[in-house]
Amino acid sequence: MSGTGENTPLLSRGCVLCYEGAKMVLFVTGRCGRDCWYCPISEKRRNGDAIYANDRVVTTPADIIEEAETMSALGSGITGGEPFLVLDRVVRSCRLLKEHFGPDHHIHLYTGIAPTEAQLLPLRGLVDEVRLHPPQEVWGRILESPYARSVRTARRLGFSIGIEVPSLPDIEALRAILPELDFLNINELEWSETNAEAMRARGLDLEDGLHNAVGGAAALADMLLDDPKVHFCSSSFKDSVQLRERLRRIAENTARPFDEITRDGTVVYGVLELEDGALPAILSEHRYDIEVSGNQVEMAWWVLAELKHELPGKKSVIERYPNGGIILEVTPL
Repeated sequence: MSGTGENTPLLSRGCVLCYEGAKMVLFVTGRCGRDCWYCPISEKRRNGDAIYANDRVVTTPADIIEEAETMSALGSGITGGEPFLVLDRVVRSCRLLKEHFGPDHHIHLYTGIAPTEAQLLPLRGLVDEVRLHPPQEVWGRILESPYARSVRTARRLGFSIGIEVPSLPDIEALRAILPELDFLNINELEWSETNAEAMRARGLDLEDGLHNAVGGAAALADMLLDDPKVHFCSSSFKDSVQLRERLRRIAENTARPFDEITRDGTVVYGVLELEDGALPAILSEHRYDIEVSGNQVEMAWWVLAELKHELPGKKSVIERYPNGGIILEVTPL
């Protein structure tokens, strides 16, 4: 997340905590009244009404608290879909988080609408920061749009207020409303499986083969980065910093004694698949930390490497996201 020129970006509290990987993402609904061509939300979540805390499906309020505790969250970001379509759900979730973690648990909320005073009032004392997402077609007349009225209303009600949009043409028009904002976040336009067709129809392509960034998207933000209220969040930052720090927090809370936590926040361990279901004597002597499930024994990868000639059965080293997350790599020993 960066700016250019002599001014240092004034990061919002929500952005600071995101940078630290300390924000849980609470996806409250996939329903939305807009149809933004660049929307990256997956088909699984889009237009549905499921709730997710990070990548965990929420079935009870306790799931939200458990996920936040798993990552030692210092705050939460409410997103969708359109959160104001399920305002009661948002209020209940925010109250749950504030009551459990205390008033310092920072909550920011994204919305694509221009909320009215009646819509914002139930969120006072629960949401700290509101991030508006006005559609591209109103940027050129932003001061005459309902979004400007929402900015003024939110500020009067005591919310930290900003705008967060992707890096699209005409973004420089948002300079007109900067004096009234606490911040303006510009996200690098990202390619996804759900917006790929729309991207191609507009002649867009990936910047490189390493990230999801769209070619030329970063340059569109340059002309606004002289203002300290403006900061640019790159696709690579989200991949290499934001996600990594969140994974590290989860790993530090959930890793087993024999798991190795990597710099990227993944965990590495060894797996032995028993040939006949019998635990080898060297492992049954309680000399090593192990975990047995059926015919599979998990242990420190370096222990498995040292004992590989003494242990019959298939052996491999696993790297995966923490807390039972997806497996990234399997290396046979």
